[in-house]
Amino acid sequence: METSRPLQILRDIAAVTVVGIFMFPIFWWALTSIKPISAVFDKDRVNFFDFVPTLINYGVTLFGMSRSQLAIDQGIGMGVGGEAAYDSRQSIMESVIISLGSTIITLTIAVFAAYAISRMMFRGRNSYLNWVLGQRFMPPIAILVPLVTIYKTVGMRDTDNLYAGYFGLMMIYALMNLPIAVLLLKSFLDDVPRDVDEAAMIDGATRFQTFRRIVLPMIRGGIAASAVLVFIFCWTEFLLSLFLTTEIRTVPVKIQTFVTSTGNEWGFIAALGTAAIIPGFVFILLVQKNLVRGLTLGSLKE
Repeated sequence: METSRPLQILRDIAAVTVVGIFMFPIFWWALTSIKPISAVFDKDRVNFFDFVPTLINYGVTLFGMSRSQLAIDQGIGMGVGGEAAYDSRQSIMESVIISLGSTIITLTIAVFAAYAISRMMFRGRNSYLNWVLGQRFMPPIAILVPLVTIYKTVGMRDTDNLYAGYFGLMMIYALMNLPIAVLLLKSFLDDVPRDVDEAAMIDGATRFQTFRRIVLPMIRGGIAASAVLVFIFCWTEFLLSLFLTTEIRTVPVKIQTFVTSTGNEWGFIAALGTAAIIPGFVFILLVQKNLVRGLTLGSLKE
């Protein structure tokens, strides 16, 4: 039955309202990042657009500009950190390395596991799938104390060895994201007919050759969508990085250091936070169709 015009308009208004409510905090975050300190802490009113935009906050956090000199020239900031205290370039690089490494490890394991689950029938298969999904429900804080103890015992803290610290954080991120990656990739592999595998093996290809040369190219979109989702989860993770590392500071951990004893550096916090959001938005826009397809696993019946 065709929806009436007034009902369509009402539905559109409701949709725009809901989206606006969810997007407003992001808009305010981005707006705060270009405000001078006087507009951020205007105690007389909520200052939306009555200010002169500035890129000082981005200059300090993303380009390493001298905070102390800017504080003298522009009167910004309240903290007591030195010139390098707000320079976040090292943290961004560390986050990129750890997130990319974790994504590669996760997908390397997940793609084989998903193929096995999708193509091979074994006893307890459905129960195993439920168990895999259940691992994603476990909050990281539930294993935090034993995890810190284990990492310290085996020497995988960055205070013991910097490279071991990188590897340790990559591995725990991979472990936390494996369940969702396996289930996403399985949903894409299920869309590839088994006849494709059988035809290739009849022609003389081995199982691995079939998997590598035929099946994998057919799910490239699914692999890209899974990679983006895993990357974003790693990029935004805070708790594990905070407790497992000391010298290594990912972007979320770096942001919390802007909360000083004399106040919160909201301009710097908003600038680095807004910059950290942008990669996720771009990646999701590039693979949104495949991502929605994977997240709607099992919702449609043919």
